[in-house]
Amino acid sequence: MTISPRPPSPPWPDSPATLLRVVLAAIVVWGLAAALLASLVPGLGGAGRVLVFSECVGLVMLACALALRRSRRVASLPLPRRWLVVGAISLPVGFLLGHQVAFLLLGEPLRMVGLERVSVAPIVFTLLVGGIGLHLHATREQLSREAAARSEAQRLAVEAQLRLLRAQLEPHMLFNTLANVRSLMREDVERAETMVDQLIVYLRSALAASQIESVPLRREFAQLRAYLEIMALRMGPRLTFRLELPASLEEVPVPPMLLQPLVENAIKHGLEPKVGRGEIDVRAQVVAGAIEVCVCDTGLGLPADDDPAGAPPASVSRTSYGLQHVRERLSAVYGQAASLTLERRETGGVRAAVRLPVRPAASDGTRAWTTEGSS
Repeated sequence: MTISPRPPSPPWPDSPATLLRVVLAAIVVWGLAAALLASLVPGLGGAGRVLVFSECVGLVMLACALALRRSRRVASLPLPRRWLVVGAISLPVGFLLGHQVAFLLLGEPLRMVGLERVSVAPIVFTLLVGGIGLHLHATREQLSREAAARSEAQRLAVEAQLRLLRAQLEPHMLFNTLANVRSLMREDVERAETMVDQLIVYLRSALAASQIESVPLRREFAQLRAYLEIMALRMGPRLTFRLELPASLEEVPVPPMLLQPLVENAIKHGLEPKVGRGEIDVRAQVVAGAIEVCVCDTGLGLPADDDPAGAPPASVSRTSYGLQHVRERLSAVYGQAASLTLERRETGGVRAAVRLPVRPAASDGTRAWTTEGSS
């Protein structure tokens, strides 16, 4: 894998509102500088005249700095050198050209500043105030770059975590299925061949899902169907299943293979140890402004030692390999906005419910939804 070089920083200010704030801040700063200069050096022609010169110099300097900052050649320089170049050009240009603009506004004859007499105080104030302003802008950009780098690092860490969890989960399912195929080869070759065919369909879907960070809920249900078909071939009439997905929720994006561990858990801990028939019901629905996907089984249910001391049955949270993966993936993608809960069913078995935060996505009044991840 190759990492592309960091592109040049985007032009700044990046919006009219930001530009307006920068200009207003410059007007205030150079106005205060003019008042201070007029009070310290009274022989410059009055406070009003000093204010005009100060504002003209400051605004011309700011315009020059912003123009240089938007130059591709300057923007491609490293940060310290970039602002040194901007300062070396904008400070003298702002001082000289700003004076000419002030002469025009005051109706005075144009003249080259410094040829007749040199006034040290305005030059020192210009260098001081302009240098402080450029330093503040450079510091702001450095902090913004560091914040962007931290955000990118967090995004890459979350992505790496999701890929690691997915890489751990897929072999887990594959090993279980291959073990089932191996046992069927001795008992029923035809059923073993059918299971291999279903496994190929499943693995093709899983491989496609491994390349992306989210899939439509309809694809997640299709993957569950392929998995349950494999399990039904092995368990025979002991396993029946039902999948219910409303058309309005088919395009909801979810992390790939999010629900399969819940189905695996229901089969492994609930239906396989049970004598007789069992059923798995997977249903998606909108409940209280959130999308809820429930995996219900009619298996053995939660063992008594899974009850935390003093906790009601509805809050039971059994720990297993698959459930741990689901919780970690929900936390990585949605933060605290998503949840996984386990409940005992009154008729027997377990109800596992995944709740995802959502918002309506369609503007035409149709029931379309999108999930909201954490930032």
